[in-house]
Amino acid sequence: MTHTEASTIAVNSGSEQLWEHFPHVADIGIRGYGKSLEQAFEHIAVAMIAVICDPATLKPLIPLSIQCDAPDRELLLTEWLNALIFEMATRKLLFGRFQVRIQGTHLQAKAWAENLNRVRHRPVVEVKGATYTELLVTRQQNGVWLAQCVIDV
Repeated sequence: MTHTEASTIAVNSGSEQLWEHFPHVADIGIRGYGKSLEQAFEHIAVAMIAVICDPATLKPLIPLSIQCDAPDRELLLTEWLNALIFEMATRKLLFGRFQVRIQGTHLQAKAWAENLNRVRHRPVVEVKGATYTELLVTRQQNGVWLAQCVIDV
């Protein structure tokens, strides 16, 4: 099974679901969950990487700093994902670990990457951008944060 054939692929830590993919007509939906807004943003980034390759194959040793600003949390999510996509495309990297800090509508993150190795990583698709389709950032009734959108592949 390729990474894009599954409608839902999730990593679990205990009983907590951290991220998943959801079906969309032409593209792929991604979701991240967390006990904090920052964790939800970190986990949706992992979900995006999992569309490209198996995150377990990554050895993220190259640190990069990323900053974004947007007028609200939803737009901040797309800015965050699109900043990662830009860095991957221009530097030929894959990210494997994230540390996000959010203050208001300012995001400051450290993301660790590895140079793309087509043989070892076996990328399935190229992510072109995070869209506003099904864009949502919210704290659910159970207190868990959800960040989701559809990515263009």
